[in-house]
Amino acid sequence: QVQLVESGGGLVQAGGSLRLSCAASGRTFSTYAMGWARQAPGKEREFIAAISRSGGNTDYADSVKGRFTISRDNAKNTVYLQMNSLKPEDTANYYCAATFSSQLQTTKHQYAYWGQGTQVTVSS
Repeated sequence: QVQLVESGGGLVQAGGSLRLSCAASGRTFSTYAMGWARQAPGKEREFIAAISRSGGNTDYADSVKGRFTISRDNAKNTVYLQMNSLKPEDTANYYCAATFSSQLQTTKHQYAYWGQGTQVTVSS
């Protein structure tokens, strides 16, 4: 079992940047594939970024490709989401996710554990 706590959300102007962090509990963080998803009011949760347990493989949704970067520091039990060139349509609650896997997991249904989320608001 792993517990996830996101941080780093806030209000930013369009074109700005934010870095989200997700701290995981437990001593087996390096055995989990990790990801980020987001959910705007009235919309389904959208999976946007995935990273393998070693950090060697990543994948992104088309909506964020080229603007967002997922990374992880296994020594710190933390996964990050660097968000650049933010747009008003990026406004959402952002969730960190984890699942025990040696493979890159690229859909929300593959993840067993979720954090509580952190709000990102992008003003125009």
